[in-house]
Amino acid sequence: MFRLQSSKVLAVDMTGDAVKAKNGSMVAYDGQMAFKKLTGGGEGVRGMVTRRLTGEQMTLMEVKGHGTCFFADRASEINLVTLNGDRLYVESGNLLATDGGLRTGTTFTGLRGASQGNGLFTTTIEGHGQAAIMSDGPAVLLRVAPQYPLTVDPGAYVAHQGNLRQSFQSGVTFRTFMGEGGGEAFQIRFEGDGVVYVQPSERNTIAGDV
Repeated sequence: MFRLQSSKVLAVDMTGDAVKAKNGSMVAYDGQMAFKKLTGGGEGVRGMVTRRLTGEQMTLMEVKGHGTCFFADRASEINLVTLNGDRLYVESGNLLATDGGLRTGTTFTGLRGASQGNGLFTTTIEGHGQAAIMSDGPAVLLRVAPQYPLTVDPGAYVAHQGNLRQSFQSGVTFRTFMGEGGGEAFQIRFEGDGVVYVQPSERNTIAGDV
């Protein structure tokens, strides 16, 4: 069971089951726990080869035992996501932990990936269970409906879920117009039905500031 001990600490109560978490993110535990580093983001040798080819980096560990284990990473805000047989797309650097039964992988996401410098691919999580994703500051959950598409700064994008199509578009923003942009400005446009997680902070992207 995933629960927030605070907005920046994830507590996972375990009764012999396992979770997958970002390598090195354990900060404390009670009870009996065993830790094992996973290969290829928990996807074995095939996952290791895929991630090396795509440039999508993710190092996970498996934690199994009885008791409560606590996870955190650089004081990031933590957001819990419940999956009911659907798929979550998340930047690998924003993934903190998943239920052991959830499947992780990589998928082609088009030109959006190029703006992050992460090889046109992103991490996917699917199945039934919970995942914990991180954000720089409290994440904002934005709804996308067929009549209401959403445009997002690639540096603020964290994850998305639902039946969404995304495209990568260029454009002039206020900051670029004022001469504060570092290069050509790009945005991610989402259309369809779903939700997008954004953070109130921008990571650096090779596409320039937007």
